[in-house]
Amino acid sequence: MMDRRGEPRIILERERLVVVDKPPGMLSVPGKGPDKGDCVISRVAERFPDASGPMVVHRLDMDTSGLMVLGLDAPTQRALSMQFESRTVAKRYVALVHGSVAPDEGVIDLPMRLDVDHRPIQIIDHERGRAARTRWRVLAREIDRTRVQFEPLTGRTHQLRVHAATPRDVGGLGCPIIGDVLYGHDDGAPRLMLHACRLSFVDPGSGRRIDVESPPPF
Repeated sequence: MMDRRGEPRIILERERLVVVDKPPGMLSVPGKGPDKGDCVISRVAERFPDASGPMVVHRLDMDTSGLMVLGLDAPTQRALSMQFESRTVAKRYVALVHGSVAPDEGVIDLPMRLDVDHRPIQIIDHERGRAARTRWRVLAREIDRTRVQFEPLTGRTHQLRVHAATPRDVGGLGCPIIGDVLYGHDDGAPRLMLHACRLSFVDPGSGRRIDVESPPPF
């Protein structure tokens, strides 16, 4: 039996697309096995029974919360997917990371690939990795942590988590995201402190740009 988690919140609804705010701990798409069928796609299909096509345009990690756009028919899904592939979609995230980040802003340019011996871990590999670039900016510094804005310029799996955790002397931020047990450590945080807070894309139906925001819940 599926373990149903919190409901994705509808942020924006159009005739051919919908933007939802995904809760942490929920899969974006179905996983392998009967216990992993509950996901954003299945919930949206329940809410919009006339939806057709694959719907999925992009994904968020299970532990990441925030904005996802889904196409409610196949042509819209394809049109939105092409925008992601051509990197014309603006994405913004907010994270809380361990320690004090310096300087105030920068760009991380570290190619990544899957560690085939330790799936789903991603690693930095300058020879065989795919290009991965992240623009970042400090929003606030607290006693032992920093609030950071991330803008992924590419869309690699776990990109922000890897770039944040990679040591500063090799080009990373040097400060793992709080709650990241894969690339940081078990710090007792209730969740991964990473939230997709902004999406900007063109509505394939109207041709108008849509900007959607969701404040981080931490």
